[in-house]
Amino acid sequence: MGSVRTLADALAEGPVPLDGGLSNQLEAQGCDLSDALWSARLLVDAPEQIEAAHLAYLRAGARVLITAGYQATYEGFARRGIGPAGAGRLFGSSVELARRAAGAAHRTDPAREIWVAASVGPYGAMLADGSEYRGRYGLTVRELERFHRPRVAALAAAGPDVLALETVPDADEAEALLRVAEESGVPHWLSYSVAGGRTRAGQPLEEAFARAAGRDGVVAVGVNCCDPAEAGEAVELAVAITGKPAVVYPNSGEGWDAGARRWTGRSTFDPARVRAWTEAGARLVGGCCRVGPELIADLSALLER
Repeated sequence: MGSVRTLADALAEGPVPLDGGLSNQLEAQGCDLSDALWSARLLVDAPEQIEAAHLAYLRAGARVLITAGYQATYEGFARRGIGPAGAGRLFGSSVELARRAAGAAHRTDPAREIWVAASVGPYGAMLADGSEYRGRYGLTVRELERFHRPRVAALAAAGPDVLALETVPDADEAEALLRVAEESGVPHWLSYSVAGGRTRAGQPLEEAFARAAGRDGVVAVGVNCCDPAEAGEAVELAVAITGKPAVVYPNSGEGWDAGARRWTGRSTFDPARVRAWTEAGARLVGGCCRVGPELIADLSALLER
């Protein structure tokens, strides 16, 4: 069940609220994500928990649901003994679970528009070793295309409204993802993970955002999984370089200690920043890691004023 309008049409009229971090909501529901598949494990073991997490964000006011596909890959599922056919069904399930949550929301508010974004995480997410925050995997653009093509095709076949090419650390991987997404025919957004005004691989954001310029299938360009303090400048640059709407969904601002496997510091995510982001051209606005339904509710309320 998709909305009558395309997401691109909606963005032309004004900002649309995204959801928040799927993993933190699943953990709040009591799920154990200490697995190389991360939230994608629940596609196998507890799909009802994923649907419940989507519903929590819809109740908070989100109108775009990002699926549990970030760390879902044929290679990752194969390590769990799941073959290509089974993996394909799980990719489809990730989209269907979001659709089911949207259907439940429609039953209480039939006029509400909801879109489903199929998450496509970077190559490094499959490795489950933190390399998605570094990029520079030693692979060519063509090799990265070959990795991403089968799962993008499987996700596209499931009928999402848009593909979320997200948490991309490297402009070369963005090039590979954009080429594969174009082949699918499904609209897509591109969002980089950034630090210090550069991609995680160290490339200038001007160069990184330029990869999306002039591509008709791209509905928005921007950043996610970054410090909220970096978001505003990145939004301005993305709009200036590409002329497209911006997408922005930063983390809480806390730091992740990979060795201790815990979050450190305090949250600096302030929904009030949304005004500055939308004035700079952001049209898809939400949160990533550690940004839960309460913050999305505040953000959605601000967008509706």
